[in-house]
Amino acid sequence: MANVAARKIDRLDLAPRFTEQDAIRLNNMFRGSSTDEMLRAVIGDQMVGDLAVVSSFGAESAALLHLIASVDPSVPVLFLETGRHFPETLAYRDQLVDRLGLKDFRNLRPDPEVLAARDANELRWSYDPDGCCEIRKVVPLAKGLAAFDATITGRKAFQAKTRNALPRFEIDTSDASGRLKVNPLADWTKADLDAYFVEHDLPPHPLVEQGYLSIGCAPCTSVVKPGEDPRAGRWRGWDKTECGIHTLIPDGDPNQPSF
Repeated sequence: MANVAARKIDRLDLAPRFTEQDAIRLNNMFRGSSTDEMLRAVIGDQMVGDLAVVSSFGAESAALLHLIASVDPSVPVLFLETGRHFPETLAYRDQLVDRLGLKDFRNLRPDPEVLAARDANELRWSYDPDGCCEIRKVVPLAKGLAAFDATITGRKAFQAKTRNALPRFEIDTSDASGRLKVNPLADWTKADLDAYFVEHDLPPHPLVEQGYLSIGCAPCTSVVKPGEDPRAGRWRGWDKTECGIHTLIPDGDPNQPSF
């Protein structure tokens, strides 16, 4: 019995990868650092473990992808191939993957059996956009991210009022894994992005000049009108501002430090 008691018992480690305190610590650590400095530390020094970039290859995606490729082009880049994208987005995706030399690009697709069961006529977006996003984006991304400790997103605070308290580091609340979410462009302005595109001669998304300033699936994306925020053209007419991949950050949330 003594040997049994002394034997080390194997236990599953169910603790989250990161906590809110980790996010606060990282926000404080990189306060005042440039985006490039922060990315080189996070990616080059593997500060947050295994990470991947989640990109929509939308209106401003080239800037973040260029920044990351400049540090390490082998960082996995995940794209949600929903089956409902504009043809221009798919062509732009292929152009950027080749132009930037992205070495680990991955298309994440919805389960065909789920689509057949829940969206056989491909019209779910018209009466249940949340359900459409769930089967075409949220579930495929959750499966694709299972092995990663952190993700890098292209979200910016200026894009919408629902994002104006966006920090550089936050915890992904979509599950209980404690995955870290990194938003390198959180404090970038539209002018910053425009200047970066010019400085590095990055090609614009072909739909931008037509007035599409935030580009998702074709059925749920419309032209942005003068004076509207850049994401006003997403799910127009619905009380919906996010696809479900990202959660809203309350304006002035005291738990999210400024930077």
